[in-house]
Amino acid sequence: MSQEDSTAPVGATASPRAESSSSRTAAPARRGSGTLAVALLLSLVAVGGAGYVGWRQWQQQQGDVASDAVLNGLKQRVDTLESALSTNASDRNLLRQRLADADQVNRSLREELLGQSERTRNLEDAVAKLSEKTLSAHDAMLLDETESLLRMAKERYELFHDAQGAVTAYTLADQSLAAVDDGAFSGLRQSIGAERDALAKSQPAGLPAALGVLSNLRAAMAQLPLKALDAPAAGTASGWSRITSALDSVVKVQRTNGAPLSVADARFARELTAIDLAQAQAALLAADHDGYVAALKRADDGIAAQFDAKAPAVQQARTQLAALLAQQAPGSVQLGAALNELRNLRAVHALKPTASVGTPGGAKS
Repeated sequence: MSQEDSTAPVGATASPRAESSSSRTAAPARRGSGTLAVALLLSLVAVGGAGYVGWRQWQQQQGDVASDAVLNGLKQRVDTLESALSTNASDRNLLRQRLADADQVNRSLREELLGQSERTRNLEDAVAKLSEKTLSAHDAMLLDETESLLRMAKERYELFHDAQGAVTAYTLADQSLAAVDDGAFSGLRQSIGAERDALAKSQPAGLPAALGVLSNLRAAMAQLPLKALDAPAAGTASGWSRITSALDSVVKVQRTNGAPLSVADARFARELTAIDLAQAQAALLAADHDGYVAALKRADDGIAAQFDAKAPAVQQARTQLAALLAQQAPGSVQLGAALNELRNLRAVHALKPTASVGTPGGAKS
C-alpha cells in the first residue's frame, strides 16, 4: 500500500498548498522509480544474456568434450579397422597363395584322373573282349555238343530205328541249347521239340506189351505139346506107308548119341520156334517192321506144323501171334531239319564278327 493511499484521509482536510507541494514531490519520486525499474530490467537482461552465453559456452564445451570423445572412439575404431584390414589383406594373400597351390594340385589331380579314366577304359575294353571270347567259346562248345547230339539221334534212328534213343538224344540237345546265351538260337528249340514229339508218336504204343507176349511165348515153348509122330497124315495112306513099316522091321535109323529120334525132333522144333520169336523181339526193338512180321509168320508156321493144333495152349499161342501180326506198323519220321537249321544259324552267326570288323569304324564306336 503506497504512501499516498495512507495519507489520503488526512489530505482531505489539508490546504491546497499542501496538496500542490505533495504533488511536486510525488512526480520526481515516480520518475526515479521508473529509471530504477528500467535499470533493473536491463541488468536482469544482461545477467540473463550473460547466463545464456555462459550456458551456451558450457554446452559448447560439453559438446567439444563429447565430440572429442567421439573422435577418439572413431579414431580407435579406424585404427582397429586398419589393423583388421591389414590382417585381412595378409589373410587374403595367404588364401590366394593357397588357392594357387590348390589350383596346381587340382590340375595335377585332373591329369591323373584323365590318365586313370583312360586306363579304366582300356581295362573295360580288355575285360569286354575277354568276356566276349569266353562267352563265344562257351556258346561254341554248347553248340558243338548240340550238333553232335542231333547228328547222333539222326544216325541212330536211321541205322537202328531206335526211336527211344533218338528221343533221349533230342532231349539232351534241347538242354544244351537252352544254356546258350545267344538269343539267335532260341527258335531252334521249337524245331527240336517238334522232331522229338514226332519220334515219341512214332513208337508203337504196345511195345512193352508185345515184348512181354513174345517173352512169355518163348518161355512156353518147352511146355507146348507136339504132334504125335506116329499119326499118319490125312490122305497119305498108300503103298509107301506099308513099305516104310515093312522096312522099319529090317533097318533102324537112330542118332549116334543114342537119343531117340522123336526126342531130337521135338527139341529141334522148339528151338526153331524160340529162335523165330527171339528174332521177332530183336526186329521189334530195332523198329524193323518187315523183319518183325516175317519172324512172327515163321514162328506161327512152325507152331502150326510141329505142335498139336488141338491143344488149348497151342491155340492160345497162335491167337497171340495173330494179334501181334494185326498191329499196324509205326510211321516213319524224317529227321535232320533241326540239324540243318542249326548249321545254317551257326554259319550266319560266324559271319557277324567279320562284317563288323570289315566296316570302317566298326571295331569301336
